[in-house]
Amino acid sequence: MVNINFVPDDYIQNNESRRTNLMYLILLVVVMMALGGSFITIKIRQKACASKEKLVNSRMTKMQEAIKQFDDLQVKKRSMMKTALTTAELLEPVPRSILLASLTNNLPAGVSLINLNLIQKEPKHISPNQASTISKYQAAQVEKKAAQEKLSPEQLLETHIGIEGMAPSDLQVASYIERLSNSSLLDNVALVESKEFKIDDNTFRQFKLTAMLQKNVHLTKDDIETIRNKAESSVWNF
Repeated sequence: MVNINFVPDDYIQNNESRRTNLMYLILLVVVMMALGGSFITIKIRQKACASKEKLVNSRMTKMQEAIKQFDDLQVKKRSMMKTALTTAELLEPVPRSILLASLTNNLPAGVSLINLNLIQKEPKHISPNQASTISKYQAAQVEKKAAQEKLSPEQLLETHIGIEGMAPSDLQVASYIERLSNSSLLDNVALVESKEFKIDDNTFRQFKLTAMLQKNVHLTKDDIETIRNKAESSVWNF
């Protein structure tokens, strides 16, 4: 049998055209949706990057502030160290190691130190009533102290030294007192006590001295080196 198609060719072509157009439209919609999704994804990522960048910038700002504060603290620390060193120089114009070396260098043969105390005190002020009963020398000292009132309190401090030691006899003690009195570092060297002390069958003299560190003493590097070099030949090594 012969198949006869009663549908016109124009109708068939129009249906095929509609199908093709519908397919293209669907593809266009899919492409547009994909583009829209990509655009939204890019925007979300841009916002996330912007948030991260803002967070990083905030952290960088905080780090810069912390670095600046650290630098300021370092500057303050150096200033405080400088002030502390200046104060230390005022309070202790002669290093204790140098003072100990000087005391050791002046020891006569057979004399040894067993104790040393350094105390800083404010100078005693003499009232006008007491000034009338003191000697001319003491009055001159009072006037000298009055002139020193213009100095800072640190510079007015007096360094009192207590010295205890052992000696074979009072002759060595007297010799030690004489040597300390001639020292350029000490003043007002005085004997407080000297008593007999026995170790086994040997007799020694246990003595106590007091002295003051002279004010306005400024040792040069040569003076310090001389004292240290002399101390190297004694019992102490610095």
